[in-house]
Amino acid sequence: MRAPSGYELASRYRLLEPVGRGGMGTVWRAHDELLGRDVAVKEVRLPLVLDEDLRAELCARTEREGRATAMVAHPSVITVFDVITEDDRPWIVMELLRARSLEELVKQEGALAPRKVAEIGRQVLGALRAVHAKGILHRDVKPSNVLVADDRVVLTDFGLAALEGDASITQAGIVLGSAGYIAPERVLGDRASPAADLWSLGATLYTAVEGRGLHGRRTAAAALAALTSGEPIPMQNAGPLAPILQGLLQIDPEIRLDGMRASLMLARVAAGGSAEEPLGGPAHRASARRPSPSGGAQTPSARAKQVSRPALGSLAPSPRKTSHRGQHRADRLDRPERADPHATPPDPVPPRRPSEGVHRKPAEPAPGRRRAPANPEMSPMARQLSEIVKLLLPRRFWPKNMR
Repeated sequence: MRAPSGYELASRYRLLEPVGRGGMGTVWRAHDELLGRDVAVKEVRLPLVLDEDLRAELCARTEREGRATAMVAHPSVITVFDVITEDDRPWIVMELLRARSLEELVKQEGALAPRKVAEIGRQVLGALRAVHAKGILHRDVKPSNVLVADDRVVLTDFGLAALEGDASITQAGIVLGSAGYIAPERVLGDRASPAADLWSLGATLYTAVEGRGLHGRRTAAAALAALTSGEPIPMQNAGPLAPILQGLLQIDPEIRLDGMRASLMLARVAAGGSAEEPLGGPAHRASARRPSPSGGAQTPSARAKQVSRPALGSLAPSPRKTSHRGQHRADRLDRPERADPHATPPDPVPPRRPSEGVHRKPAEPAPGRRRAPANPEMSPMARQLSEIVKLLLPRRFWPKNMR
């Protein structure tokens, strides 16, 4: 049973009006009477098929997961203020955002541009990687849980997603999530994993860029049957997002695109390039690639790598260094210069001697001055020592009889 408007939760949060509804609960705009601010309150409604013990267990698990989500500090993760158990069900108090969901955005504007979808996916993937690092799984990534504001994109409904993954839920045969956004392995009964969240992200981005759900199926079983049939995923508007979507929507989670590589590829597309090019590629240069000299039409991949080029007159020509700058130039010597008839002729330059500037042997002593002969009275050992001294010591330190 849904709570009425004006209901005061925990003697603090007064419910004002519903801002969103889903199969598992209602999101209210509420007022925090203690702090005097507006907040969002998620009213979780548990399935009626659960017994009292299981309901109590799920409420306790929701509280634990809500506290764990509040520990994640990321701009794309919804901020959780409080988790309350009242009327035998959990309530989640979160920040109130002035934003539209991705589902509403697609309904109002149709298929979005691949570059905009890539930026949305980059921020949502950042939120998923942050919560996965804390050991938390979302389990319900879909367009209605992605809020698009003017300055950021936020992933919501972490408290509701915490209900999935418990062993007792699997035994009860309940698979929480939305048809068309549940990973194939979860439909087959496997436990949720980070790879399952990435598959749901791929299905969400596919809906945003194509303007319709994956294969147009309304049930998870029908979507799984279409995926396993071997039919290629139809993509008409994906453009540079196609390789990313194909990697995220792999049936086998072992070969599915991982979060780190998907983040890099989404960043490239969001910057205006292609998913497979390096970050320093043409999409990050100041000017686009010039057309081929043959004048032929460019391929779609080449057009995707181009960025907008400023007008020719908007930029002043920058001075360029000549290729011969800093090098010895001999062409000036060969180039004849005009002679000034009134100029005084320069003094003749003496020719340079061939041996000038090279290491030469010591000059011979001046005439009349001979080098002192070796002392004939020195022993052979003394002569050897004198030769060693001449090799090791400078000339000015030699004894006079050795100079």
